[in-house]
Amino acid sequence: MKYRETIIICLLIFSSCLENKKSDVSYSSKPNIVFILTDDQAWNVLGKDGRYEFMKTPNIDQLSREGLVFENAFVTTSLCSPSRACFLTGSYAHTNGVYINEDNDPDPNVPFLPQVLQEAGYETAFVGKWHMKPGAEPREGFDYWLSFDGQGKYINPPLNEDGRDFIEEGYITDILTDYAVRWLEKPKDKPFCLFLWHKAVHAPFTPAPRDSAAFPEALIPEYENWYHDMENKPEWLRRGWVYGVHNKNWKDSEGKPVPEKIKPRPWDPKNPKWMNYLRAILAVDKSTGDIRHCLAELNILDNTVLVFGSDNGYFLGAHQRGDKRLMYEESLRIPLIIRYPEMIEAGIKNSELVLNIDIAPTLIELAGAKVPGEMQGASFVPLLKNKVVDWRKSFLYEYFQEPYAPGFVTVAGVRNKRYKYIESTDMINDINELYDLETDPGEMNNLVNSPEYQSIKSKMISELERLKIETSYFDPEIYKE
Repeated sequence: MKYRETIIICLLIFSSCLENKKSDVSYSSKPNIVFILTDDQAWNVLGKDGRYEFMKTPNIDQLSREGLVFENAFVTTSLCSPSRACFLTGSYAHTNGVYINEDNDPDPNVPFLPQVLQEAGYETAFVGKWHMKPGAEPREGFDYWLSFDGQGKYINPPLNEDGRDFIEEGYITDILTDYAVRWLEKPKDKPFCLFLWHKAVHAPFTPAPRDSAAFPEALIPEYENWYHDMENKPEWLRRGWVYGVHNKNWKDSEGKPVPEKIKPRPWDPKNPKWMNYLRAILAVDKSTGDIRHCLAELNILDNTVLVFGSDNGYFLGAHQRGDKRLMYEESLRIPLIIRYPEMIEAGIKNSELVLNIDIAPTLIELAGAKVPGEMQGASFVPLLKNKVVDWRKSFLYEYFQEPYAPGFVTVAGVRNKRYKYIESTDMINDINELYDLETDPGEMNNLVNSPEYQSIKSKMISELERLKIETSYFDPEIYKE
């Protein structure tokens, strides 16, 4: 009798172990997700890119060696708030309702990535810069929240943790990383998605104190298109360059003469602002290494989809500019690296056109959930598997004029793998732009009126109109006076 009882007890224990094992397998079959996003990071400033030989970003470079680098990743609006909404909704700005900076959160009727993940059984956390509707209070869709109002501060920032306001001493990139690590280390019984969205490297460019004197002998390499005189560019671009793009300056310049070409300013290879911009990236690299190390210590690194990207590009001297917004390559192109060894072969590159609106459907598919049909982006999971698929041949770009900087006018454009066409939709007496990116990667030679390119121009205009119809494009115009 005792023998039979012992056998029964052993079978019950074994059965219980099997059930627990099944639970573990079910959990591990859904990958964890860590989405690291920087602010205003140019696509080519990492050590691996080689443009800035003095830049050392060993942790992000390691990520690229272990994962997949998208060589043609773009945002559909090169502006902080709209782009962030695009990442979270998988939809264009004209669809998700976030047209300009610091105005509103995404339309609640549009599918929202963190909520879709929650419904799929994920625990979600947001740590960092929200920068859409003003206010630091928690948003729906996140089980844990650590953020700040607007741009926040680099040093001793005010923060909000799950509704509690306080001030934390220290440097913002390090602080956000510490909170992210603490959250990762807490016991979890679900797969998770952590959004670690940095303030860095947005202006005012402020490196960590330990990096404030980094690369003292360095010289910033110049862009060839810094010296372009803007001849044959739209007049509104030259007007903004001469008189200024912000509200009063732009209004005061109405009717004033605009030169046919401009005289470029001298290049400063030790520009202190741009030096501090580059120095601020060093803390982001350290943060990335700290997150990777934490995941490794928890023994979940290889079951985690680790995404690194930026909310938009940055000129950093290209086209004599230090901003974004315009539909030039340095503005709308972003770094995008994904590590997930269970699916992605290490060290590969992909040249397809991928967009910020593709991130949400991709992560949802990786999580084993159904991608909402309303999302306008496409899951690039097949590209992660290094498959040859019929992928997009072009994409729509949009930017809507902001009240505080009317010198950046509303534009809509289309880019394919070789050509780019840009319409300044409100400037009816001005010219539009057409570039052959293969022969003119610096976008200095506007071909819109070139006889040899009229057939290309017609095709690009037709493609732009097709994309507008396909995406139900409209210009809200509610912010215009």
